[in-house]
Amino acid sequence: MNVPLRKNMQLIDANVILRFVLNDNVEMAQRAAEVIALGVYTKPEIIAEVVYVLKSVYSTPKDKIKSIIHGLSDIVRIENSDCVVHAIDLFASTSLDFVDCLLVAYHSLNGEKVFTFDKKLNKYLNTDVM
Repeated sequence: MNVPLRKNMQLIDANVILRFVLNDNVEMAQRAAEVIALGVYTKPEIIAEVVYVLKSVYSTPKDKIKSIIHGLSDIVRIENSDCVVHAIDLFASTSLDFVDCLLVAYHSLNGEKVFTFDKKLNKYLNTDVM
């Protein structure tokens, strides 16, 4: 679900999202929750950083990352949210990294043509993965 963009809505970065979902610094997590409650938005590249950090730094399982991003998309406006949600679903069920999954989503949902030398990515681009 897209949260509507309101005037003066703040853009949040990966650090705010990570403190919010990890609650590893109580003060920062509380402040992040307060800011998010006011209405915020973020971008796919920030979600990509969140996914990378959760997977690489915190060794979070892909299904848990999927759940986190789905939950986040209900309370934070994410630009191209349909593509982000499609990408996180694909990420959870394949060996592709999240950025490649975003490229597949842009191709599948928006009809964007993607040129790559990545053979594994090309397999997903040349089939309609939904």
